[in-house]
Amino acid sequence: MKAGDTAYLVESNRFVYEVEILRCNGELYIVCFKDNGVGLYFKAYHLLLTSWKTVKSISQAPEHKV
Repeated sequence: MKAGDTAYLVESNRFVYEVEILRCNGELYIVCFKDNGVGLYFKAYHLLLTSWKTVKSISQAPEHKV
């Protein structure tokens, strides 16, 4: 991953956020959320490079029959 790349964050196994990587410093990345422009630090293991990996990381909720 390098500056300018697009990555994805998964929060609470439900919400997916598209971010842009602004800067890399070892294992820390400064990212900017594309929807609101807020910048935060994240470690590399939180960032997923493709939307396919993002979908695979979200576990499916069990179906409950009533």
